Amino acid sequence: MKLQNLVTIVTGASQGLGHAIAEQFAKEGAHVAICARDSALLEKARRRLQDLANSGQRVLAYAGDVSSREQMQELFRRIEQEIGLVDVLVNNAGVYGPKGPSELVDLDEWSRALEINLLGTFIPTRFAIAQMKKKGAGKIVNLSGGGATNPLPRLSAYAASKAAVVRLTETLAEELREFSIAINAIAPGALNTRFLDEVLKAGPELVGSAFYEKALKQRDTGGAPIEKGVALCVYLASAASDGITGKLISALWDPWEKLHDFRAELTRCAALFPKIEERSFRSAGSRGAGNAVIAGDGSGIRQPNSRQRPARIRYAKALRAGRIDRKSSNMNRDREHAFQPATRNGHAGA
Repeated sequence: MKLQNLVTIVTGASQGLGHAIAEQFAKEGAHVAICARDSALLEKARRRLQDLANSGQRVLAYAGDVSSREQMQELFRRIEQEIGLVDVLVNNAGVYGPKGPSELVDLDEWSRALEINLLGTFIPTRFAIAQMKKKGAGKIVNLSGGGATNPLPRLSAYAASKAAVVRLTETLAEELREFSIAINAIAPGALNTRFLDEVLKAGPELVGSAFYEKALKQRDTGGAPIEKGVALCVYLASAASDGITGKLISALWDPWEKLHDFRAELTRCAALFPKIEERSFRSAGSRGAGNAVIAGDGSGIRQPNSRQRPARIRYAKALRAGRIDRKSSNMNRDREHAFQPATRNGHAGA
């Protein structure tokens, strides 16, 4: 088991991706604490997790608001008291917020979305860091969103807050590197969860006709497989990802299963290339640094073609296929940019 006896927390885990992550953590041998605002859904989720748990595994459910300092303080106090110091935190809780033209949406709802998505990531992270420093190590996984990598018209609160989460991830990675605490962001892809239901319910008048049409297509085709995002979370929570920090990783398009093979290069790149050279990504044909060419409105990922595929993907695929050697001078520059810091690197739809 990959997470045997680790103390883990997943926020927003009463349903959807968050609950799927918590379930897999339990299957991998972890103690699991889950948090959500809906106490009825949370209790159902707790029972399902308890059924999966083996003898000796602890499952804890706490109904609380991730943007409340007092409630999160109580959650982490209970976890430390009843299970132990935290090893892994997954900040999955989030909302779309108000939908529609930015000058017309309710300002209180807009602000509330930032509180949940940004403060609701930062506040649990603060308490987790304190416990992880006591323990000497830890892993934190943040959920990115489509708005973090591209403009997301009519969903400005979501876009702004998720972009902020990515920069927070990068910043904390540098702060925490010396304490052996890794923090990364993931892009699970456009999932068929309650977020999709919200878009379809809002209709084209609020979210725009193009975004709505993409949502309809996503509903009909099934969306991104949730298992990919879950597996990436397990990887980043496990010892296999030790040394990987400050990245935004696409569950669908990045070769993250072999990311640890680049650990030495990642460490070197973090020291030598703290800023991404924009020209390298413009030459790759991508609007942003990263994992895939992203639909202009942020509503979904499309498979990049060979000209548009960023350097990191081209290198990894060519290396696996045996077309290049690691010392190839033509690829050294690409390798220096592989799996760079998180800014603008992915897409999510959790």
